[in-house]
Order: sequence, then C-alpha cells, then structure tokens
Amino acid sequence: MAITSNASQDFVPIKEVRNGVVIMKDNSYRAILLCSSINFSLKSLDEQRAILIQFQNFLNSLDFSIQINIQSRRFDIKPYLTYLAGLEKNQINDLMRIQLREYITFVRNFTDNQNIMTKNFFVVIPYSPTIVSKKGGGIFSFGKKKTHIEENMAFEQRKLQLDERVSIVQSGLRSCGLKIAHLGTEEIIDLFYKTFNPGDTGKPIATEK
Repeated sequence: MAITSNASQDFVPIKEVRNGVVIMKDNSYRAILLCSSINFSLKSLDEQRAILIQFQNFLNSLDFSIQINIQSRRFDIKPYLTYLAGLEKNQINDLMRIQLREYITFVRNFTDNQNIMTKNFFVVIPYSPTIVSKKGGGIFSFGKKKTHIEENMAFEQRKLQLDERVSIVQSGLRSCGLKIAHLGTEEIIDLFYKTFNPGDTGKPIATEK
C-alpha cells in the first residue's frame, strides 16, 4: 500500500508500505511494534530490579539496532462524545436522557480545561539488504531491470530476514512483561498519516501497489 501524494510526501522518506513492512526510499526495510507500558513506580524493588535486568539482557542480546519511539498526543474525546450523543438520542427514559446530557456537558468541559494526553510506545526494527554487484555479465546484462516475479521473491526473502529480527525483539520484550502488537499495513499507514498530519482527523487515502 502507498499513501497518495500530497504536499508533505516529498519530505517523507517512505517509498511504500507492503505486507506490514515499511520500505524506505533507500530500499531499507522497517517493522514497527506497538508495546504496552509498565507502571514501574508501583512495582516492588525486587520487581523493578528484575525488569531492569531482563531489559538489560534483552538489549545486550541484540546484534542489530532498534529505535524506541514514544508518541504523546492530546486525547481525542470526540468519538466518545458522539457515542454518548447517540445514546441520549435513543434514550426513552426522560431522567436518563437528562443525566446523559449533563454527563456529556461535564466530560466536554473537563477535557477542554485539562490537558489529557495519551502515550503510545513503538519499537522500530530495521533491516538493510546487502546489495551484491555482479561483474562480467556482458553488455546485455548492464542496466537490466528485475522482473515483477524477481522483485517479489527478493521482497519475500528480505521480509523473512526482518521477521527473524521481529521475533527476537518480541521475545525479549515479552520477557520484560510487555505486551506486543506487530503493526500491519493499514495500521502503519494510519500511524504515519496522523504523525505527518496531526490536525487532520480524516483517514488517509491508500492505493494498492
């Protein structure tokens, strides 16, 4: 899948997103994991030490780099208010309708006056395929483009290498007590669209590629 062109796309280093893999313009690959959080301060000292040791062992076990990204956003209460408004409209009991209306007003005023933020934690796993140059192929092999089948085979082989790294990271993070979700194509497109268009509440337009 590829996000349709827009004013900011020229500044985005992403070429396409395919089968849950981000393909960069330099032809390197990325996988993205969404991680849960741990309330570290509520853990006992022994639990805190165990988590730190597990995380240290996880980092020391890696022979490739990873990127940990924390994304903070203002909490969007609009979908919840829309849901409540629907309940109010369909409510038969007059007392319940009044209580719902007052609750909607309370939630709207509270969120307008308080800066309520949500945090998401992502781990980005890279893979850069090794480019092997072929010499002595003759003048007819110079500049020869890969067929569609060859490109798909190369993608699947590289994706296997990336998936191995993903499995290692998932196992290491789960040993620290975290829950992990491997983002798919639609989720990745939605993530980057909202990242580069923070004021736009619409959905990105995606086309098959």
